[in-house]
Amino acid sequence: MLSYSTYSEAGGVGKTTTAANLAVAHARAGLKPLVVPLDPQEGNLSRLFGVDKDRSKNIDHLARHMINRPKGDFEDLIVTAEHGVDVIPEHNQLADLRDWLRREQDQAAAVGDAFNIHAALLSTLADAGVRDEYDVLICDPPATEGPHLHNAINATRSLVIPVEPSAKGQAAVEGLEQLVSGLEDTLEIDVGVLAAVPVGVKGTNDQKRVLSEIPYSTPEIFGDRTSLMEGSWAQQCSAFTYVRDHRDRRRDYEVETLAQYDRLARYLEAQAEIEAPNPPEPGAIEEVA
Repeated sequence: MLSYSTYSEAGGVGKTTTAANLAVAHARAGLKPLVVPLDPQEGNLSRLFGVDKDRSKNIDHLARHMINRPKGDFEDLIVTAEHGVDVIPEHNQLADLRDWLRREQDQAAAVGDAFNIHAALLSTLADAGVRDEYDVLICDPPATEGPHLHNAINATRSLVIPVEPSAKGQAAVEGLEQLVSGLEDTLEIDVGVLAAVPVGVKGTNDQKRVLSEIPYSTPEIFGDRTSLMEGSWAQQCSAFTYVRDHRDRRRDYEVETLAQYDRLARYLEAQAEIEAPNPPEPGAIEEVA
């Protein structure tokens, strides 16, 4: 199984759009992905895929399963979004996850049991048989350190790191290795970096210098695609669906961006020795009858 979390300490670098578009790229190739977004903020992956309408309702949700207080079956949490991508939508009570996990840990300790607050998601997914059911697991945690991030990384053990080649991004680049080492120490696990994903690249000399200092593989470098990504958020869909259904004409540079997501997905799959059964021509846009 291929499993990774999209993560960057810097906000606004395309972490969520990277996760969503890679999930679609995996699905387009015939693989079965499950996306687990863990960001309690409103501008999150559930909203991008248009599956967040129940986030404030008194319903079962992932956080309840993580503290062993489910209201229903795990399978009932899953919503199928575009291209057959399965998503566990965020719920507003994800904001309370830290307190809930601490309370569960205290209650377990009171009766002589152990409860690892960093491994709650890992345990939940294992109990649900996710590794047997899916080919790809993608977690999209918030940028800030805490139980949401720690649970995502503990569940996936690998990172895909979007990087902005700017002054802000340079600081993030300089801290990448220290960041990964710190996460390994906190969680007491090995964390791999499958790829760094430069975004918003315009080819300036300063950006080229920042890119040359990235200590991880950069199989694809994405240009500035602000219009494409803003359109995707507005229409609540992936870039693939936005180009197919909401553009009045094909723009070569946008089709090439889709091809980059396809190629990046193949690269990541190769790291896990997974061969997609039906990979499309990179950037090919399927027509809907």
